[in-house]
Amino acid sequence: MTFSEKVWKLTAKIPKGKVSTYKEIAKALGNPKAARAVGNALKKNPTPIKVPCHRVVGNCGRIGGFALGRKKKKELLEKEGVKLKKGNVKDFEKKFYKF
Repeated sequence: MTFSEKVWKLTAKIPKGKVSTYKEIAKALGNPKAARAVGNALKKNPTPIKVPCHRVVGNCGRIGGFALGRKKKKELLEKEGVKLKKGNVKDFEKKFYKF
């Protein structure tokens, strides 16, 4: 299994209404310094809704980019019950999913 496939498999485990971080996924894969590589893998995600990369955010809850655009990422998160304020996840600690 490639690094990207491992990232996608983990990302698919993030439940609706929760978010995780690039760093958390990297840590779960055994390499906490690979957060940027996680982001690159998610950018290449062939099934962006099935593998919910919109649920992956920056360390401080900042929503960051998304292959389908930031507007779509915001829409998807809000539809799942994740409230946002000024580009950040509101109540980030409560919404954070740890592997």
